[in-house]
Amino acid sequence: MIPGLQAELASQFDIHFNRPELLDEAFTQASYVNEHPHQGLKFYERIEFLGDAVLQLTVSEYIYRRYPEMPQGKLTRLRAAMVQEASFAKFALECHFDRYIRLGKGEEKEGARHRASLLCDIFESFVGALYLDQGKDAVVAFISRVIFPKLDAGWFDHAIDYKTALQEWLQRDGDVHIEYDLAAETGPENDRDFTMTVAAAGKIIGQGIGKSKKIAEQSAALQALTSLRGQQETLVDHGRDQADN
Repeated sequence: MIPGLQAELASQFDIHFNRPELLDEAFTQASYVNEHPHQGLKFYERIEFLGDAVLQLTVSEYIYRRYPEMPQGKLTRLRAAMVQEASFAKFALECHFDRYIRLGKGEEKEGARHRASLLCDIFESFVGALYLDQGKDAVVAFISRVIFPKLDAGWFDHAIDYKTALQEWLQRDGDVHIEYDLAAETGPENDRDFTMTVAAAGKIIGQGIGKSKKIAEQSAALQALTSLRGQQETLVDHGRDQADN
């Protein structure tokens, strides 16, 4: 077993592998296997193949349910932003996976441990190993802590236009007047914070803060969307309760 990896997973994510050999495989590069030919080791590429597919499906399902009004083209762009190499490499570093990769001496010397492509591969292979060991629910729990919060934190805002999504939501049944207004401007001249509100049919439904008015507007639209979806879910649940009674 790779020293320290199980303990790190347990302390960070409360993950305990039943088959630690899957972790060994997921964190071992071919160069290490080639340097230890008599140890019967496996390297990560097959598990990475599986992990890539599991991540694609899990992320797709999550954003499909979270953005019920978002058209297919925008869902595709959002997923691409979330599952790209640069994103997975950052997630791998955040999880400290770089510390546990087993590399051949030549690859280590060339700095492969910090290579984005390898970090991406290792993140995918870990997810593949987790899926094989504990199933989809364990994967969802893991990426709900590592990936999905980044959506709320704005990591993928470049792929989402929350203002358009809000407009599409509000205008499903006809024209609705939507207006964004500056509510406050604070901070020193060289580091301003802008607070914007968004109103629909004259009623304020969201508020957001950002370093520019455009960012604050997107934040306000996101808050409004989140609130509206929450209200809809409450109504649906209430309807189900009434039907059950």
